[in-house]
Amino acid sequence: MSKVNITPLHDRVIVLPAAAEEKTASGIIIPDTAKEKPQRGTVVAAGPGKKDEPMTVKAGDTVLYGKYAGTEISIEGNDYLIMRESDILAIV
Repeated sequence: MSKVNITPLHDRVIVLPAAAEEKTASGIIIPDTAKEKPQRGTVVAAGPGKKDEPMTVKAGDTVLYGKYAGTEISIEGNDYLIMRESDILAIV
């Protein structure tokens, strides 16, 4: 897992999205234009939480999030998502 030199504030987390599926279950190769955005990723950094709401996710957790959740950012050439903890649907 990669380590980032950035600390999110409050209830924000930085997620490394999982790679998009390259093939279907039957073996058909999916072109780049048809790949769906992944909805699963690994938390690489988490903020301290809000005053009355401590964080429930931590670095290293694999999470599911909404299809259009978060903002795409690039850190040291790698693409990440930064989102609120409330955008995370589940810890896998």
